[in-house]
Amino acid sequence: MANPIADPGHGHSPAAWTAVVIMLIGFTAGTVFFCLEQPVLVWISAAVVVVGAIVGVVLAKAGYGVKGPKYSPKAH
Repeated sequence: MANPIADPGHGHSPAAWTAVVIMLIGFTAGTVFFCLEQPVLVWISAAVVVVGAIVGVVLAKAGYGVKGPKYSPKAH
């Protein structure tokens, strides 16, 4: 059985969800633009993926991460 004190929360936080959604949009758009042979838009999509990672870190530092004060875990 897992120790609830050592459990990091597995990223179920607004910061993690927001970062993943932004990066998923970037990967999806990049794949579509790659198939359509639009290299400039592929690189813009790659930048969106990087922006998603940055947004996740910023939101976590703003308190929306797993251990942040603005995060309230849901009961399972």
